Amino acid sequence: MNPNASLTNTSERSLVTRWERIWRYFFQPIDIASLVYFRIAFGALMFWEVCYYHNRWVQRLWMDPEFHFTYYGFDWIRPWPGSGMYIHFLILGGLAVFIIFGLWYRVSISLFCLGFTYVFLLDQAHYRNHHYLICLISFLMIFAPAHRAFSVDAWHRPSIRSNTGPRWSLGLLIAQVSVVYFYSGLAKINGDWLRGEPIWMFFSQFDGPLIGGLSNEWLVYLLSYGGLLFDLLVVPLLLWKKTRPFAFAVAVAFHLTNLWMLKFRFFPWLMIAVTALYLSPDWPRRLIGRWWSVSKPMQQEMDSSEENMILQPRQRVVIALVGIYLAVHLLVPLRHHLYPGNASWTEEGHQFAWRLKLRAKVADAKFLVMDPVRKRALQINPLDYLADWQVPEMSSRPQLIRQFAHHVASKYRKKGVERVKVYAAVRASLNGRKPQLLIDPKVNLAAQSRTLGHLPWIVPLTEPLP
Repeated sequence: MNPNASLTNTSERSLVTRWERIWRYFFQPIDIASLVYFRIAFGALMFWEVCYYHNRWVQRLWMDPEFHFTYYGFDWIRPWPGSGMYIHFLILGGLAVFIIFGLWYRVSISLFCLGFTYVFLLDQAHYRNHHYLICLISFLMIFAPAHRAFSVDAWHRPSIRSNTGPRWSLGLLIAQVSVVYFYSGLAKINGDWLRGEPIWMFFSQFDGPLIGGLSNEWLVYLLSYGGLLFDLLVVPLLLWKKTRPFAFAVAVAFHLTNLWMLKFRFFPWLMIAVTALYLSPDWPRRLIGRWWSVSKPMQQEMDSSEENMILQPRQRVVIALVGIYLAVHLLVPLRHHLYPGNASWTEEGHQFAWRLKLRAKVADAKFLVMDPVRKRALQINPLDYLADWQVPEMSSRPQLIRQFAHHVASKYRKKGVERVKVYAAVRASLNGRKPQLLIDPKVNLAAQSRTLGHLPWIVPLTEPLP
């Protein structure tokens, strides 16, 4: 008998056992109470957000503008004609209510995800990090069995009732939130933030002592470095059981401070709701007490599921898909390193990267349209083509400036000016710097094709912080 072969077999069995242990943990049944809580909280927050936009912004953001800045590859997405956008938001509000009560949950959350993502993709000028997060969370909630308890579905269909769900469904939501926190902190490790910008600009309007007698200078650096440390440390502290209560209390205080001082309306509440997922999965059941107490049958269900768990081929598919999803969302926020220059200035790789509140950027853009055949030049007013809220968003972002130039060129081509050229003189200020050229004014923007690559006509940032 070959002793080396015996050792090899033992090593292989040990490796298989180790992987089985990991996979079993991945699919281990846990209390479903936390997922049920989040279904209700998420549905309520979405109902609030949808109603807010329906009542105040639908007309201004999507119906009034003649032109919308589309995302690369999504030029075919357009707002509904007529009163379609109002109807769209009414349907989203109804779906949010269905999510709260767990009525036709899988269909409701799927349609909500699709409908909200459609709205998100309508205009790049209205990009919001929390809207992007809503798209991702609603997508992940499609696969979470959050309707198997405390829902109309569970009441109507006893066959789906369950007090447990697989650990991965909750873990994937937690992983997504962890990505937001971590990359938000990582992005703050830059020269501007470490010198207190753009928070300095926010507090420059105040005179004298503020919170607790702190001067503006002390408060600015407290918020800058405190925010940096919070974003980087909150996830490890939430994951460690001993520090979890303290970390959760600090997280709630942090988001409420943002709500008060920075006048955020929705994002703090969403982050508080998702941060509660780090707590023990059964915390909502324990909070309600006798109204939703831990029962012996539920414990038997968990024990039985663990004992009889047999890894199926489809579970390998689940692990592969989860791995791909996490890999994408770990890599996408790093793509700004593929481009030269400061992402807050160039905007290349800035979106979808959780670079939250890193820049205060203002710009003034002047556009010149030239007809080389008739040798005529005309300075145009962007307000003749865009809504008033679109102009400042466009003026500070090179990709949108190019897209606007294409739009203007197409208008002139329809008038018979075939070889039209569009130039832009844009001066921008980042985090209080002196204004400088953002793009090369000698470049014909109408001839610059749309690409995900670097835009060589962006002028590098050279102005120092004041």
